[in-house]
Amino acid sequence: MADRGTDYDARFAELAASGKHVHGEADLVEQLIEQLIRHRPATVLDAGCGTGRVAIELARRGYRTIGIDADLEMIETARRKAPDLLWHHADLALGALGSLGITPSSIDVVVAAGNVMIFLRPGTLEPVLRALGEVLHPDGLLVAGFSLDAPRPLGATLGIGRPNPLDLATYDEACHAAGLRLERRLATWDGAPYAGASYAVSVHRRTDPPPVASDEPHPAARRDPQPAGHRAPRTVTRSDRHGDPERDPRLEPHAEQEVRRR
Repeated sequence: MADRGTDYDARFAELAASGKHVHGEADLVEQLIEQLIRHRPATVLDAGCGTGRVAIELARRGYRTIGIDADLEMIETARRKAPDLLWHHADLALGALGSLGITPSSIDVVVAAGNVMIFLRPGTLEPVLRALGEVLHPDGLLVAGFSLDAPRPLGATLGIGRPNPLDLATYDEACHAAGLRLERRLATWDGAPYAGASYAVSVHRRTDPPPVASDEPHPAARRDPQPAGHRAPRTVTRSDRHGDPERDPRLEPHAEQEVRRR
């Protein structure tokens, strides 16, 4: 019986073999680096990297990448695929990224692609964001995509449980408390403008120094500051977050639309 990592990779291999584009996350990260970071080689931390699909593709494009995931089977698959890259089996909710050699202000972009934020244990969102914000270079970026609609159980094939609902106001407020300000918000990894869709990709930039704690909600927690049409840890496991790629919003607007027509 194949482990979760092998099974998960096989699904994306099938999509890629059928001609579907499966690297929208890497495309967007590269675009953001070129627009907002403007230097190469940038260092990217794939937080919740799973089998390493995003990190490996970014490394192929010339970026230094580090992958971290709490699912040992997923990390072992990533290590088999790309043994020369840096992979860490660790739980983001425990923080202590420095113990892994990921030092403060050493990362240009943190990407959390696969619904990572909605699979954190209740009460751990802000500590995770603080840990990720601390390793970001001043003006570094956190890029996270997750579903906003009422989720369905993910246990049919690979998944284990049910994600925790997370709205954008709560996420933005937690980012603000962690010293991260909203830079832009998109509806898909291909850069479509966000206009109230059920999936969002949020780009937050580290502020330096972080804001002083306050009881007053940050304005980003009250409303989305960007108008429609604006431009362009329960332990976290990739199997939990993704379940069936046929339901993975990260494949939109390319692969998932084709899958739904099957």
